[in-house]
Amino acid sequence: MAAKEFIVAIELGSSKMTGIAGQKNLDGSITVLGVVKEDSSSFIRKGYVYNIDKTAQCLTNIIKKLENLLKTEILQVYVGVGGQSIRSVRNVIAKDLPADTRITQDMVIELMDANRNMKYQDQEILDAAVQEYRVDSQYQLDPVGIQASHLEGNFLNILQRTSFYRNLNKCFEVAGINVAEMYLAPLALADAVLTEAEKRSGCALVDIGSDTTTVSVYSKNILRHLAVIPLGSNNITKDIATLQMEEYDAEKMKLKYASAYTDNNDIDNNLKYSIDQERQVESRKFIEIVEGRLEEIIENVWYQIPSDYYDKLLGGIILTGGGSNMSNIEQAFMNHTHVDKIRTAKFVTYTINATQEDIKAKNGKMNTVLGLLAKGDMNCAGSEVSNDLFGTKKETTPHPAADQRQARQASEIPAGVIRTEAEKQKAEEERRRQQEEEDRARQEEERIKQEEEARIRKENSKWNKFKKGALKFVKGMVEEEE
Repeated sequence: MAAKEFIVAIELGSSKMTGIAGQKNLDGSITVLGVVKEDSSSFIRKGYVYNIDKTAQCLTNIIKKLENLLKTEILQVYVGVGGQSIRSVRNVIAKDLPADTRITQDMVIELMDANRNMKYQDQEILDAAVQEYRVDSQYQLDPVGIQASHLEGNFLNILQRTSFYRNLNKCFEVAGINVAEMYLAPLALADAVLTEAEKRSGCALVDIGSDTTTVSVYSKNILRHLAVIPLGSNNITKDIATLQMEEYDAEKMKLKYASAYTDNNDIDNNLKYSIDQERQVESRKFIEIVEGRLEEIIENVWYQIPSDYYDKLLGGIILTGGGSNMSNIEQAFMNHTHVDKIRTAKFVTYTINATQEDIKAKNGKMNTVLGLLAKGDMNCAGSEVSNDLFGTKKETTPHPAADQRQARQASEIPAGVIRTEAEKQKAEEERRRQQEEEDRARQEEERIKQEEEARIRKENSKWNKFKKGALKFVKGMVEEEE
């Protein structure tokens, strides 16, 4: 990218809101230009925006700080969508065809559109992952060109509560920030940390966040299941706080002493952990509390993996997120799931050039926002920030990418991309316009057809009158001759 061209991505986490700016280089690497974080624990809970005004203000702060850092205006951003209410639901759309019909791309798109137009009570379809198509009795990934009498599409619909979806859109509207694209955060994360071999052979990606844990199951390079569990590392902190201490102290003790698994023979019943200079807690009690809550998280993770994939996770379980930094976390998962192949993804698979400590730490906390940054493909930079003596900014030129993008229908949306409310409204208006044009064309065609039929009837009527008159004349002539 040339100078003053960069991409900006924002992740709305339950504990921190993170903004990141970076440039994509010709060799495929990404250079991080700036990272800004703001506390979001008071208005975002389990990935859900509870306070629109405070969230909008936080977004504004993120943008302003990045603009000051980059000395350039930010005109649009990429946004990750996640949170507790996200879940996946399987759906089947079938169509019977005349015998030996050759399946076309339009037929496939018709199934996709029918699936996208499904209505779920109080739920919004964020994305739809095609699982496979059943052509008569055979399963195919691409059915186009095959002759069949029955076509069936199997889809995995990713849903979110409509109120959550609208609140998120409203925050950016209130903040006056253009959204270049919304992206399903778990999919961006998966593309950032999983290998092609893991996705192909079957794996479960477990992202342990502060308030939620997200489980994504892949097989044959296709997302097969997605669920968000309302439990995270903060639950462990709160449990430790029950040992008569503030959550601030409990968090410090968790980071210093907590282990996901401790062999019973290694526990010293006489050992005590220090809360501060005056207070201590028994190590066995501390260990039991930490392991008890973590066991609950692991059991919920395993419960979310569909039973028909238990023996298909040849790529194993991949752990990531801030909660995956706890010592012996892989052993704990191995003990409770009996899956032998487990690894922790501390960093993304992309080549990242960065000087920021948050990035260089490689502790899994920045993986999602780096994945979102990698998904960006449109320049987010505007004019150079130039403050004069009166503190007024240089006038910006309008950016065409965000608000002038052509409306896309559901079947045109790339995997993982979520249409904003504005884009949905634009697409609906475009659909209505096309429908009205088609209706007008049909009405005009029908009018012309009716006029033609009337003309033919009229001509036939004149001809019939002529024939009748001629016959009557001839008959009269014959009668006179007789």
